[in-house]
Amino acid sequence: MHRYTICALALLSAAPAVRAADYAVGADLSFLKQAEDRGTVFKDNHEGKPCLQIFKDHGYNWIRLRLFHTPTQLPNSLPYTIALAKDAKKLGYKFLLDYHYSDTWADPGKQFLPKAWEKMPHAELVKAVFEYTRQTMSDFREAGVLPDMVQVGNEITNGMLWPDGKLPENWDSFAELVKAGIAGVEAGRGDQPRPRIMIHIDKGGDKVKTKAFFDKLNSYRVSFDVIGQSYYPWWHGSLLDLRENLQFMANEYHLPIIVVEAAYNWAPREYTKKPAPFAESPEGQKEFWEEVNRAVMATPLGLGVGVFWWEPAVSGARGGRGFFDADNNALPVITVFDKLTRR
Repeated sequence: MHRYTICALALLSAAPAVRAADYAVGADLSFLKQAEDRGTVFKDNHEGKPCLQIFKDHGYNWIRLRLFHTPTQLPNSLPYTIALAKDAKKLGYKFLLDYHYSDTWADPGKQFLPKAWEKMPHAELVKAVFEYTRQTMSDFREAGVLPDMVQVGNEITNGMLWPDGKLPENWDSFAELVKAGIAGVEAGRGDQPRPRIMIHIDKGGDKVKTKAFFDKLNSYRVSFDVIGQSYYPWWHGSLLDLRENLQFMANEYHLPIIVVEAAYNWAPREYTKKPAPFAESPEGQKEFWEEVNRAVMATPLGLGVGVFWWEPAVSGARGGRGFFDADNNALPVITVFDKLTRR
């Protein structure tokens, strides 16, 4: 037998089998508590229920929650996030924590320093990242909601904690900041099982840029467990692009992969001036989610291990990407995992 065939068979035999209970059917519900605290009642078949229960009834088993350092306009503080995590854990959800390392949104176009860290030199900033991560992880642990998985940064393709960790010019600094966050997770977990570490970028349909980022990151020997990708087709490419990249990542890096942010509109928004891959309608939104999940489940070596929808329980400007109509009644997309998870 040719030695490359032997190597391929060895990889296949070593690939982790994804048990049904391990596949992440997830939702980022970071705004949910705020909405329900303000009186929003979400409905399933026109019956009002706690929103976490609605998702649980339809096969969702993971919640993703973002954490801001000291938010002034958004609700995602440490006490708020702990309270929402407690509600989710009571229902049996697993918990993915998304550190933004900012007081507000962090994404490829902006990675603002927390105000408390603005004038720190690099060495002091690295220490601050470690101590903040360690302390907040300890707080989650003491509250009984230690995360099962942690993102060290949000969509960090262009770095984080700008300007110190901005990419591509500051790879050395960026790598030290990421390692400090990972070390903080480890230090804060106490005697509890170590949360898995995710590195999250926004190149779901871009094999070339995915390779450039992870090849460079790996050259710094950053230790992590899961690749996270965002995938919004109007920004990140076609479904064929997503499939190509999933195949590439599995074969190249041999790590579990999660599409940790995805969404699609149930009313016209992104495709008013060009043809859409799916109708921007309730049925088109459902079809999109089915196809994204199908692509992830078909990832080679069993390394596609989950999908998360970004903020399905929202209204207002982002409501068109949510799972609920103008009357807060669940749309057809909520049923995508019924046929996969119900017995």
